[in-house]
Amino acid sequence: MLPETLDKKDRLLLSYLQQDCSLSLQALSETVCLTTTPCWKRLKRLEDEGYIRARVALLNSEKLGLNLTAFVLIKTHQHSLDWFNQFVSAVQVMPEVMSFYRTTGEHDYLLQVQVADMKSYDCFYKKLLNSVPLLLDVTSSFAMEEIKYTTALPVSPSAEIVNY
Repeated sequence: MLPETLDKKDRLLLSYLQQDCSLSLQALSETVCLTTTPCWKRLKRLEDEGYIRARVALLNSEKLGLNLTAFVLIKTHQHSLDWFNQFVSAVQVMPEVMSFYRTTGEHDYLLQVQVADMKSYDCFYKKLLNSVPLLLDVTSSFAMEEIKYTTALPVSPSAEIVNY
């Protein structure tokens, strides 16, 4: 099977969609100098190949009263598959968890948590500890100020991606 490639027009489409996924097919077509049918076919291929995971609206956490961002570092001595599956299952259903990573270094896992306030965080913390046994250490840091936030990946229209 040949490797998937992204040409300049594919990368431009992805870049524009990251800025505003509500752009009409007509507007997208015009921005990348295509007619609507070839543009639609490219979008469909990009979705089918998994480059586009979802089209969503990004919400304002402050307007929604979710003003506290916590970064939670977790250590454990448990590394069995059963424990890992239980841990992942428990964390994935917690709506407060915005991102969840297995990491290298001193800590095993990193969670980004978005809640209303410290009381809400304390409820989340207790729920986490009661949901997952055998956590060795849970350390939290709280964001004082959001300096940069983006969901846009650095898709350079001038480069070509080749996945093998």
